[in-house]
Amino acid sequence: MKFSKKATLGLLFSLTLIVAGCGQKSASDANTASTGTSVPVETKTAKLNVQVSFYPMYEFSKNVAGDLADVHTLVPAGMEPHDWEPTPQDIASIEKADVLVYNGAGMESWIDQVTGSLSNASLIQVEASKGINLLEGGEHDHHHEDSEATEHDHDHSDEATAEEHDHDHYTESEAGHDHEHGGLDPHVWLSPALAVKEVRNIEAGLAQAAPEHAEQFKQNADAYIAQLESLDQDFKAAVTESKRKDFITQHAAFGYLAKEYGLQQVPIAGLSPEQEPSAAQMASVIDFAKEHQVKTIFFETLVSSKVSETIASEVGAKTAVLNPIEGLTEEEIAAGMDYISVMRQNLEALKLALNE
Repeated sequence: MKFSKKATLGLLFSLTLIVAGCGQKSASDANTASTGTSVPVETKTAKLNVQVSFYPMYEFSKNVAGDLADVHTLVPAGMEPHDWEPTPQDIASIEKADVLVYNGAGMESWIDQVTGSLSNASLIQVEASKGINLLEGGEHDHHHEDSEATEHDHDHSDEATAEEHDHDHYTESEAGHDHEHGGLDPHVWLSPALAVKEVRNIEAGLAQAAPEHAEQFKQNADAYIAQLESLDQDFKAAVTESKRKDFITQHAAFGYLAKEYGLQQVPIAGLSPEQEPSAAQMASVIDFAKEHQVKTIFFETLVSSKVSETIASEVGAKTAVLNPIEGLTEEEIAAGMDYISVMRQNLEALKLALNE
């Protein structure tokens, strides 16, 4: 019997509650059991418990929180997050958290089902992409390069119901857009300028959870945003001087970056890297590469590079990494890589490709 994602998550949550209920014991209960009398337990000011969905949210949250929070990533290192689903242990971790940070825009397909089932009424939920104008998934395809982009104001009301949110996304997917993300492109973090807005949203959420530390969160956010703004300026300078403005990517992750800097992304696949391009899509990209004499076909680190290599072989181009930073590999973690350093690698890779 095949179960839907929502049914599976509902079952997982029920099991989580049972496990938590059987094993949970308060500090006062434990003290009473050992002494026979109830003695007040000394309380200490604890760090915030912050759970985040996947790597970019970790990077942004950790830089804002500093030493004032323990930040934990739900999606394990080296795992592609598009189709990841939480385990009962993950749901239990979210239940115990002070703050949950997620990207939104459909990136976390499980978010409404899980958060709608939680009993932790004090949990602060931070949708990092809130207030950002989101792009339709198909807007980055080179077939639409002459059309005006239609944006969606993502500053939706907190009172909007999950049912309304789901219905809107269903309508867009039925219209023929990428079903994985409800028709919207979630890859906001790949534009340094938009990453600044995500950091500010996270700062606001942490300040709501611990208002006594609001000023420190602001100072931390300001310091990190200075790095993002420097990165943004370097991207602007690089593309202004480039010979060409188009680049071919493994999947349509770089739409916000391309829009921000006046570039043209030509994706082989759609918004999800697991999507297999059709023969017609492959032929279209090959024709584009030949016509525009593209010398580099980009692939990424967490999924197979076979399709990119096939197209590169067909057109006589080389391959190179353009990292969507949906997660770090174990090797990247061991090397001390982070969002800023990976984005600077992306910048250097683009500079080479755009000047061939």
